[in-house]
Amino acid sequence: MEKVVVYTSETCPYCVAAKSFLTENNVEFEEKNVTTSEEARNELISKGYRGVPVIVVGEEEVVGFDKNRLSSLLNL
Repeated sequence: MEKVVVYTSETCPYCVAAKSFLTENNVEFEEKNVTTSEEARNELISKGYRGVPVIVVGEEEVVGFDKNRLSSLLNL
């Protein structure tokens, strides 16, 4: 399975939903919290984004919690 990275913040309900979805489907992911990590924040900005969640599956970037797109990318 491709590497999955989830950029999140402390107060984002869509981030919680995305992480729950991934966990329920047994998808391992790395969380990068832009609230607590300047490095994560800078990575997200360098990708051209300012909002979360941004979910990276391999080379594909999903902006927001798009369950259908994630299911397709992860073959769920």
